Amino acid sequence: MSNILAHTQADCREHTGDDSQVAMIITPREKDLGGFSVRRVLPFAKRRMVGPWIFFDEMGPAPFAAGEGINVRPHPHIGLATVTYLFEGEITHRDSLGSHLGIRPGAINLMVAGRGIVHSERKPARSDAYQMHGLQLWHALPKEWEMTDPAFHHYSAESIPETVIDGVAVRVMMGDAYGLTSPVKTFCETLYAEARLPAGASLALPQVPELACYVVEGAVSFGESQINAQQMAIFEDQATGQLHATSDCRLVFIGGESLGERHIEWNFVASDPALIAQAKADWLAGRFPTVPGDEDEFIPLPQ
Repeated sequence: MSNILAHTQADCREHTGDDSQVAMIITPREKDLGGFSVRRVLPFAKRRMVGPWIFFDEMGPAPFAAGEGINVRPHPHIGLATVTYLFEGEITHRDSLGSHLGIRPGAINLMVAGRGIVHSERKPARSDAYQMHGLQLWHALPKEWEMTDPAFHHYSAESIPETVIDGVAVRVMMGDAYGLTSPVKTFCETLYAEARLPAGASLALPQVPELACYVVEGAVSFGESQINAQQMAIFEDQATGQLHATSDCRLVFIGGESLGERHIEWNFVASDPALIAQAKADWLAGRFPTVPGDEDEFIPLPQ
């Protein structure tokens, strides 16, 4: 999402789950950005990626007065696709392709950086107080796609498939799970799904090559492992079984096909460090495109 978020490196605490199918449980350290909290889960020193997903932040929840909000100046990306998913609030997105719209709860906005894109995220034009809460995710692109032309895809909340399984509400934002197929564009086997479990309910794990579960609210158990709010459980490959809600909870699954090693520096992701070095040089030299309607500011390359 933002350079501010990308700059905030949380020191994560990790422990190995008791259940043999839980590889680790990661607890991110919360960082206060001045009235706005961020929890960084991925990349983590002992597990940098889950499937193609290389970056995972929870933003908020944070209250904002009328006329206030996040204010992220234009900054570049390469080699990845970003997903900003809001539970509450609104963010105004602009990018160098000319995209300009409000990101709102339940919708999926997939920004494909490819060989290079620049975007900003600003406070919304609204006259009321509101609360901001959501997730920011980046997934690396397969080698054959990492230098593709940049693109922006918007999918309304109404277009995202959902169902109820034994009292559990499920939405599949990307990929296939629980008999649902998302319309959101993917570049390899990719899963991003959300579930809301009432206390006492159970839900089977979706089946993808690599899988993690992040609990946003409440808590669940899996075998002998307890996964609490603001924790991510990373499962062993091909894990099977049921999650059991020990309280009302909201959780998300991420996973999919492993892409092999990826390098990440600042807002750049690539299979080859030379691509990152070139992107840094291009940003310093002003060779990236500007953002129409937001040309006056930019975030400098960190030194």
